[in-house]
Amino acid sequence: MIADRQLRDSISGIVAGKTLFDEPMSAHTSMGVGGTADALIFPDTVSELKKLVDLLRREAISFLPVGNCTNLIVRDGGYRGVLISLEKFQRLEIREEIISREFFPEEEHTGNICVYAQAGVSFSTVIELCIRESLSGMEFCAGIPGSVGGGLKMNAGAWGKEMKDVLKSISILDADSNIRDMAAKELRFEYRNLNLPEGTIITGAGFNLTRGDSDEIREKISGIISERRIKHPLTYRSAGSVFKNPPGYPAGKMIEEAGLKGLKAGDAEISEKHANFIINKGNAKAEDIIALIETVQKKILSERGIFLETELKIIGEER
Repeated sequence: MIADRQLRDSISGIVAGKTLFDEPMSAHTSMGVGGTADALIFPDTVSELKKLVDLLRREAISFLPVGNCTNLIVRDGGYRGVLISLEKFQRLEIREEIISREFFPEEEHTGNICVYAQAGVSFSTVIELCIRESLSGMEFCAGIPGSVGGGLKMNAGAWGKEMKDVLKSISILDADSNIRDMAAKELRFEYRNLNLPEGTIITGAGFNLTRGDSDEIREKISGIISERRIKHPLTYRSAGSVFKNPPGYPAGKMIEEAGLKGLKAGDAEISEKHANFIINKGNAKAEDIIALIETVQKKILSERGIFLETELKIIGEER
């Protein structure tokens, strides 16, 4: 725990935004579960972020960047260290510029646009901009919970596209506290993961989009959101898809065929609507959700010889 008053004052003095000590993460995660973090801090600017990270490194305090905590489970014992929320990083702008033909062959593009979004900008805000400005390329992000930084780190995707497919560059605070940009071609993407050196924090990104037909863009986005509402259990708190899809077969289908739909642990339940969702039906604990995750992993490994990896991130200590 960060008990030293002088250290707490030093941390608070760096950041103009909120600094919450001994903060219950159940108030911040989309699942509504989680123990207490030693601190949850909301820097307003990249400069504040750099100063904060430099201080935490000097003091040998563990830290982890988070977005709006939509795919995060904090164990009931809490997190010993500092969670750095980038939700105040909200700059979103259009940069009209020439974009390399490697992204859009001549016959496909009707005008090239770079949209720059800081890490805390939600996908819903990006989609609203795309509709308003008739920009095409990120329709697949419609309905994805979370923010740009987290979405990039997990290479979020849907409908056959991933973040890597539209990325031009990212802005980072690297492990040596340097603020710099990296072109997409320098990055190593995997399925549902962007490989970055330990300690790297994504602060923003530029996306390659094109001018399109506003009615077509709106119709496509509307269709995607409608499809999500039909298939996903959006009336309950969840962290989105729990497991990565193994090659060639959806994880949700495997879980359903294993007869695990509706399985409960406390107030956590494998959704009857979509088996790759675990929902909080009221007062679930992190340990309930983790118990269901482990049950699924053991069952699928036993029956199919496949270990299902999680999409969501689990941190912290057991109670």
